[in-house]
Amino acid sequence: MSETSGTAVDDEELVLLSNCTALLLAGRESQHHLLTNSSGDVLILSLKQFFSDPKNSELQNNFIECFLSRQDAPFQLYWWQKCFWICLFLPMLFVAVAGNIIVMWIVLAHRRMRTVTNYLLVNLSLADLLMSLLNCIFNFIFMVNSHWPFGAFYCTVNNFVANFTVADSVFTLVAISIDRYLAIVHPLKHRTSKKRALLMLLSVWLASTLLAIPCILYSTTMTKRYKNGNYKTICYMKWPDGQYPQSSREYIYNLIFLGFTYLIPVVSMAACYGVIGHHLWGSKSIGERTQRQLQAITAKRKVVRMLITVVSIFALCWLPYHSYFIFAYHNQSVAVKTYIQHIYLAFYWLAMSNAMVNPIIYYWMNKK
Repeated sequence: MSETSGTAVDDEELVLLSNCTALLLAGRESQHHLLTNSSGDVLILSLKQFFSDPKNSELQNNFIECFLSRQDAPFQLYWWQKCFWICLFLPMLFVAVAGNIIVMWIVLAHRRMRTVTNYLLVNLSLADLLMSLLNCIFNFIFMVNSHWPFGAFYCTVNNFVANFTVADSVFTLVAISIDRYLAIVHPLKHRTSKKRALLMLLSVWLASTLLAIPCILYSTTMTKRYKNGNYKTICYMKWPDGQYPQSSREYIYNLIFLGFTYLIPVVSMAACYGVIGHHLWGSKSIGERTQRQLQAITAKRKVVRMLITVVSIFALCWLPYHSYFIFAYHNQSVAVKTYIQHIYLAFYWLAMSNAMVNPIIYYWMNKK
């Protein structure tokens, strides 16, 4: 149903509301008389009460079907606009997939590359690869066409993979920053081993899975029918108190997700690399350093520069995407603007391009 809370409806929409109400409540004389002989404001208030009662769930679905089947289909991107976005997304996806596969091969196929930090970078590349192949492609098709043709099961898989890979990526970056902090600032407390790397990876996977569980519980699809037999299927999360942007539970979940996958990690990584930077560039050792010590410090500085660049680009790429959902929740009128689909696609492209940029940074800043 169109957004009517707190807003006026035009005469055509009011007639449509009345007709669908009359069709569904025929035989329920008291409700029928009240709803079909009411002014616009009273009708909308009565419909709010009708939709707030869980006992009316079947009638509610029938009402929505009636209302939508007499409406025109929502705005669609023109063919040239779709071509524009395809030309932007396809190269990004190709570089992301190819680049991350090469990174994984370089580390896993060469024994001297198998360090704790590089194992974590492989996990980061794996997360970016899964996001590109299992989520970004399908989400892009959905956003461009405003239609989900992949079924309810893959809707659940798609949403889970999206949140899992985002969490996996950022938790891996945090793990890398902690590992580098211990190795550089507290080298005597740092113990590098494959077992330690595996424990860190298991912790990252477990935390990412827990954070993405709501996607398994609440993901579903819904088909909306419009005039002339047109229909659109959407993939979304239906929480017990409704769907975005009406659901307060989804809003709280988005805030928690924002906190754990962006705000807290970015602040903690900034603190880690701030201390590391002071240790490598700001502190002065007693006595002269040997050539071997200078080479070791130079190598550490190169790695830290690379990791700081990775974290900084991550923060820049994801900030607009996260901010959009918070802004849209408090300014719901923007969701019906014809230009908002392009803005959202731009923010989504920027966020997904982070998976493309990381391999480029590795090749550019690390000769190995």
